[in-house]
Amino acid sequence: MNNNFSKILGARLISISTVQESTGISRKTLTDLYYKRTKNTKFNTLRKLCDYLQIPLSELIEYKPKPVAK
Repeated sequence: MNNNFSKILGARLISISTVQESTGISRKTLTDLYYKRTKNTKFNTLRKLCDYLQIPLSELIEYKPKPVAK
């Protein structure tokens, strides 16, 4: 999975503090997501971020399946 949170914030010049104040998501969660230190993010958190940023989930989180072993 590829997390595009830092790219999106950078492109829009939005700070983690601004996102935290607007969404109520903890700063630690946002910082971990920004620096790609998290592996399990709650769906509710992703939904809040997508609503705040007005983007589909597929733009925030990209998933490329692993090739199936034959």
